[in-house]
Amino acid sequence: MAETKTAAKVAHFRKSEMSFAAFGGPPGTATIARLVGPEMSKSMGAGVATFDGCSIDWTVLYDEVIVVLEGTFRLVAGSETYSCAPGDVIWIPENTSIKYEGDKATVFYALHPVDWRQKHGLA
Repeated sequence: MAETKTAAKVAHFRKSEMSFAAFGGPPGTATIARLVGPEMSKSMGAGVATFDGCSIDWTVLYDEVIVVLEGTFRLVAGSETYSCAPGDVIWIPENTSIKYEGDKATVFYALHPVDWRQKHGLA
């Protein structure tokens, strides 16, 4: 007898219902609303983040795509600074050391794999 799989359900994230948590800083502020995680997807994660007057050092342990929604977002990777306006898109390969920066910036991000914490022994 063939096993029946239950299809995943579509999720709608209303901006007015997103819960943002502080991360990074001071100086400045950064917040993140993690929307899609391992409890929802086996392959990718996604969310919305804000950056204002901050500089957050990080090494991405996943592939990441960022879409700038509002403000000015900057990504520093080595000696390169990418200054982005609304509508700009950035792709960051796994194991890249970066700084997230911004001025009243809001971004959407998607990452793969969603279980990067477990894969790197951080969970």
